[in-house]
Formats: sequence, C-alpha cells, structure tokens
Amino acid sequence: MTYVFDTSSFIVLGHFFPERFPSFWELFDSEVSNGRIVSVREVYLELDNQISRPHLREWVDRNKHIFLTPGPAESAFLAEIFAISHFRQLLSQKQILKATPVADPFIIASAKIRGACVVTEEVAKKNAAKIPNVCEHFGVSCTNIEGFMQREKWKF
Repeated sequence: MTYVFDTSSFIVLGHFFPERFPSFWELFDSEVSNGRIVSVREVYLELDNQISRPHLREWVDRNKHIFLTPGPAESAFLAEIFAISHFRQLLSQKQILKATPVADPFIIASAKIRGACVVTEEVAKKNAAKIPNVCEHFGVSCTNIEGFMQREKWKF
C-alpha cells in the first residue's frame, strides 16, 4: 500500500525525536525509499511555513523528492472534487486572499489516482469538507499516524 501524507501528519512526526525513536525512523525511511510514502508539493510548501522542529526540517529537506507535483490525472480529479460545491470549502477565503498553499485537495487527488491511502490527523465531521469526508465520498482510504502504524503492524 502507498500512503500520501498530509501536513498535519508530518507535524505529528516532529514529536518522534530521532534520538528517542530510531527504530521508527529506520522503518519510516525504509518505506520512503521503497516509494510507499509520498506526499504532494503543496504539503512541502505548507510545511515550509509550519515546521518548528529542526530534525523535521532536516528530514523534509533531505526527502524533498517525495513531495510530488500533480500530473494531468490529478488535475482532472481536482475538477471532480470541486464540482461538488460543498467541497469547495477545502479552499478557504483567507487562503485564497493570502495566496497560501492549500494541500488538501491535492493530497486526496494524489491518493485517488495512485490507489493509495491518505494519512491525516484531520477527523471527519458531519457535513464538513474535511479530508476524511472527501475521501469517504470518493472511496479513498484514509487513516491517521496511529492507523498507519497499525496497518503496517509496527510495534515499538
């Protein structure tokens, strides 16, 4: 299974200090090397404004290759997402006005096209345009860091 990571999940990974969790990072880096963990360019841009932990900044910069640029298939699927007026809330007016990166629809599109699972810390909310809600609507698998580790049968 391939996993497409959201900004929120990378931020959580910042709490896994490499000196305290070396076995986690060995497994995680192995999955990255095998191409099973990816993300999107927009997550990289969001992280650029949000990372506060030096070890996470270093890791992201070393692994910039996993932050993929959307291709034509993802772009076409973005149109499907935004064809549903309710899901246009993925783009907030504030983000549009400030021209800040918006990763959520790109994460979902990337996962849909790759047959992958989204990893996010967002939680589904009734009648909301959250990543898990949009994933459910389009039949895209979605979990969080804990669910990712359970799926991969990781124990420490």
